[in-house]
Amino acid sequence: MKKLENEYDIVLFDCPPNFSIVTKNALIASDFYIVPAKMDYLSTLGINQLKNHVDNLVEQFNNYIEEEDRWASPVFLGVIATMIAVRNGEPISAQRVYIEQLKRNKITIFDSKIRENKTIYADAPEYGIPVVCQAVSAGSTYDQVVVELKELTTEFMGKVGV
Repeated sequence: MKKLENEYDIVLFDCPPNFSIVTKNALIASDFYIVPAKMDYLSTLGINQLKNHVDNLVEQFNNYIEEEDRWASPVFLGVIATMIAVRNGEPISAQRVYIEQLKRNKITIFDSKIRENKTIYADAPEYGIPVVCQAVSAGSTYDQVVVELKELTTEFMGKVGV
């Protein structure tokens, strides 16, 4: 990654939802990390535990590295609420409970939220076209999804200082 430092402002690692060797390597190579999570009981339950695993991983890694300039120190930027069911422009009450619970537990949560929309997100992987580049009629839910993704991008870039 050091070789790419001057070529890219941001490199995103999309990791599996487990603490596998792939995820561990991505975390060690990262300056920052975020946790996308559905706002439900099981998805939010392990966020503090994940943060503790990351802290332990970083500590173990740094114990083996003698040069401090090579130490890992990924910063937790927060949780992104995903698969949000929206009613009247707000997450449904069942999901708001988990958003508020994260806040009470002092877990940073992005202001931007990503709504669930199987129609819009379903075809993106198959055709390799990002959601924000799909040709869809104006004035639809698609417009709201694009706005949300742009807001998330702006918020993320602000947090990382780009």
